[in-house]
Amino acid sequence: MSVIISNSYIGSRSSKTFKPKKNIPEGSHQYELLKHAEATLGSGNLRQAVMLPEGEDLNEWIAVNTVDFFNQINMLYGTITEFCTEISCPVMSAGPRYEYHWADGTNIKKPIKCSAPKYIDYLMTWVQDQLDDETLFPSKIGVPFPKNFMSVAKTILKRLFRVYAHIYHQHFDSVIQLQEEAHLNTSFKHFIFFVQEFNLIDRRELAPLQDLIEKLGSKDR
Repeated sequence: MSVIISNSYIGSRSSKTFKPKKNIPEGSHQYELLKHAEATLGSGNLRQAVMLPEGEDLNEWIAVNTVDFFNQINMLYGTITEFCTEISCPVMSAGPRYEYHWADGTNIKKPIKCSAPKYIDYLMTWVQDQLDDETLFPSKIGVPFPKNFMSVAKTILKRLFRVYAHIYHQHFDSVIQLQEEAHLNTSFKHFIFFVQEFNLIDRRELAPLQDLIEKLGSKDR
């Protein structure tokens, strides 16, 4: 049985990105948080690296990491765009049982069936628009996060997960061929530990990669 999931809510190959990288302003508190995240990631303990640093604001921590995950997925998908085409991927899927239809609630209100590259283009453009919106993702010190921030962040992360799911199910052979599997696995493990730590994605949404998630978790126990 197929499960149709609709979005009805609101140089070198390795440096290629699908969309422009989202930069956090140097010298800002969020930049310092990002540097802290990178330093703790370097320790190799991902469970510890995703925890909220003492005395920090949860919204700000989630915002910084959401930007970072967007940049990581942007780069990972950028390495395999030549393999993800209208012909190879006429629908946006994650294996035979999961198919995604796109709607953003604004420009496209009724979910539409489209190819994977088209869907991911819509998705990454939509995420980029949210990250660039200063009222949603304030970069200046003292500017509060809006009341709906957590709900928007959850929707962004839920949608970014779908890009990981598509890459793993439809393009993992290409990832291996490009010798990018260690990079993909580390990025996804970091992403999953982060969303689990703060309960940001419903377990049902993670079903397309549940076996992999359990495997990554058991290795870390």
